[in-house]
Amino acid sequence: MKMFDSHAHYDDAKFSGRADEILCEVHGNGVEKITNIGCSLASSRASLSLAAKYDFIYAAVGVHPSDAVSDMKNEDWLEQVEAMYHSSPKAVAIGEIGLDYHYGKDDIAEQKICFRLQLELARRLGAPVVIHDREAHEDTLEILYDFPEVTAVLHSFSGSYEMAREIIKRGHYISVNGVLTFSNAKKTADILERLDSIAPYARERLLMETDCPYLTPTPHRGELNRSDYMVFTAERAGSLFGISGEEFARLTYENACRFYGIEQ
Repeated sequence: MKMFDSHAHYDDAKFSGRADEILCEVHGNGVEKITNIGCSLASSRASLSLAAKYDFIYAAVGVHPSDAVSDMKNEDWLEQVEAMYHSSPKAVAIGEIGLDYHYGKDDIAEQKICFRLQLELARRLGAPVVIHDREAHEDTLEILYDFPEVTAVLHSFSGSYEMAREIIKRGHYISVNGVLTFSNAKKTADILERLDSIAPYARERLLMETDCPYLTPTPHRGELNRSDYMVFTAERAGSLFGISGEEFARLTYENACRFYGIEQ
């Protein structure tokens, strides 16, 4: 299979000491391209370092909602994000940005400020954005819709069919990962089965990712996730579309290249 992992975190501490070995292995197993996603100022710099080291890796730079409070203590944090984006042609998106209400809502105001400022930056730069939306669907959409010029992917999509329809019809993307292989992933499976009913172009708005080292697909649950495990996600998604896993991988490869503005 020819695959594009549109959302990975190879700078994560869980890969400590093993990232280089694993990256070489996955690239030899059909993973043609990877976008490593920044979650903080520090991890954005690490993502750029990986992109500089490997021809097949690209980077997204930005501040995750979980890091909003700490990183915004730097008065020039947004200028740092912009500088990192300009520092390399392999910086292809602003992200991972958004809202996360899972661990409480004490910092909602700060999260929203951080999200809006980075969307405004993306609008000014003409850059796509990678959005983290966890238990914050309504607020995420409300803020995103204030920036109609920005194209977004909602990674590890966990919303409803109705939300997916709204996102896709507005020109945005959704991304699926190993969660699709879980026995309780009925909502995501239902969205893929009904995706063609949204619009004739709906399949063109779908990406595949790992979110590695997390969300490892069956049959490798409990192990460290890695990009070549996307083969199991592709096979499951393909079965829902009535196509082969290889065809699904090729479809999402082309979609990811378009989203990130990367030559195929």
